[in-house]
Amino acid sequence: MLIIVRPAMSWVAQRAAPGHDIMDEAYICLTLAGVMLSGFMTDLIGIHAIFGAFVFGLTIPKGGEFARRLIKRIEDFVSGLLLPLYFASSGLKTDVAKIHGIEAWGLLALVISAACAGKILGTFVVAMMCMIPVRESLTLGVLMNTKGLVELIVLNIGKEKKVLNDEMFAILVIMALFTTFMTTPMVMAIYRPARNGSSAVHRQLQKDLSHSKRPQNKLRVLACVRGFGNSTSLINLIETTRSTKKFPMKLYVMHLVELTDRSSSIVMVHRSRKNGLPFVNRFHQGDSHDQVAAAFDTYSQLGRVTVQPTTAISALSTMHEDICHVAKEKTVAMIILPFHKQWRREGEEEAEINVGYGWRGVNERVLKNAPCSVAVLVDRGFGAEFQQISGVNANLTKRVCLVFLGGPDDREALELGGRMAEHPTVRVTILRFVEKTGLEDVIFRAWPSSSNDSAEERYSFPTTPKNNETDKEVDEAALVEFRRRWAEKTEYAEKVVRNITEEVLQLGQSREYELLIVGNGRFPTTIAAKLRDHLAEHAELGPLGDLLASSGQGVVCSVLVIQQHDPVPSADKAPGPKIVRCKDDAVTANESSV
Repeated sequence: MLIIVRPAMSWVAQRAAPGHDIMDEAYICLTLAGVMLSGFMTDLIGIHAIFGAFVFGLTIPKGGEFARRLIKRIEDFVSGLLLPLYFASSGLKTDVAKIHGIEAWGLLALVISAACAGKILGTFVVAMMCMIPVRESLTLGVLMNTKGLVELIVLNIGKEKKVLNDEMFAILVIMALFTTFMTTPMVMAIYRPARNGSSAVHRQLQKDLSHSKRPQNKLRVLACVRGFGNSTSLINLIETTRSTKKFPMKLYVMHLVELTDRSSSIVMVHRSRKNGLPFVNRFHQGDSHDQVAAAFDTYSQLGRVTVQPTTAISALSTMHEDICHVAKEKTVAMIILPFHKQWRREGEEEAEINVGYGWRGVNERVLKNAPCSVAVLVDRGFGAEFQQISGVNANLTKRVCLVFLGGPDDREALELGGRMAEHPTVRVTILRFVEKTGLEDVIFRAWPSSSNDSAEERYSFPTTPKNNETDKEVDEAALVEFRRRWAEKTEYAEKVVRNITEEVLQLGQSREYELLIVGNGRFPTTIAAKLRDHLAEHAELGPLGDLLASSGQGVVCSVLVIQQHDPVPSADKAPGPKIVRCKDDAVTANESSV
């Protein structure tokens, strides 16, 4: 089989090129016929047919496009129809009534106890000898105790060959079912690394960059990406943030993949090739995951940034646990999340891509539970006109504007803006909005008032700042420190405003800046604390972020919304936005803290 069939299947895989659907269908039919023939031949010689099909699968090359397309064609049919039918037939063969008498039930208890004790204790002891923590060792033992499809096949073979009688077959099947059913609740009870975040080291850009005196200390950033469409803008943002002199960066890239047919999370770490060359040529152009890995690996080589790509395959409801867990384990200072909407220019018109409220919920939960600061990138094609990075086309300067109102989130944004200013091709402008003396009301309306707003979100902010005077002093100190460190590399301006909405929208609508940086504004200053209830599309971005990310406002630049991590326990935090979702979301939630 491996001598004759494997070279033949390699030839078939090479011939079945993408774009030739008719030829591809013929080769897929030929492969499936080979699977059936292999199973028939092994059945003739007294071996179960499934082993013949398995051996034939070993002959198919795994690195090309053919294997991926073959799996895509048959996976739903096999797992959705054939596999349930096989389990149903095994259930029909199992007669629980054959287990009768105290001895039979005692034998069942003994078999289950021996099977569990042997697998769990054996794996636990070996794992402890390998210096694996107790909790993880016990979890590994429980996982090893799981019985799968192969065990059921072996039991059916034993019954067909008359090796097992009806009573023993029923006992072993019940044992397999019991050990499998107990796995999920036991693992969930024993191993919950992402939920034990109370002992995490809380990290912020201000703490990591301002208090560190050693240049060898790397700034650690976790960038999350949903697909290749996010990669270009994220790479440009990372390149803009990369310091060229001090505080080098280490980048962790997490490709977020929604898990639809399994309940556990899988995290795979892709190690770079030992020779240091990009692995772009190893991947096929049609695979989004491979494109993401190739793009960031190429950037690692060209941009002199240490990149470690990671893939998180998880349900959307628990994906934030994977993100927060990796952020905690890698002690990152900032998580960068892509917004759930993207905008692309198609001629003179702007096309909006919405990936759904499920991904929006992921961002909201990360903002609430992250052990570090978080940045949300509202992408409108940031840096798309630059074809190369890392010093190439250095005459094309990127213009970045940081809107400063005050508060911890704005101070965190200020620290990030200072780091961007160290890049030779980035020009940063700090624009501080100051409230006009004697102004009683700050007008903030994203849309005109309407009595029919059931399809929108309504949210309000605290009307009293956390500590107004103290916060002002901290803001002034942060600005003084910023000028001391980066005055020669940045532009600074203060502007008295009467209508902050118009001022911010003018910035977003002008083509003067490629990127606007704003704070989330959870602990508002005087100018932000006077904002009253108003209609909002994206409450998780704060008032300014929501305004700049809303549709129909004519904003053309990308927006980066910064939220500084607050190590204060949730019970001690100031009240945050109160959000009420209406009929479009089909979910109602009242949140008193962020």
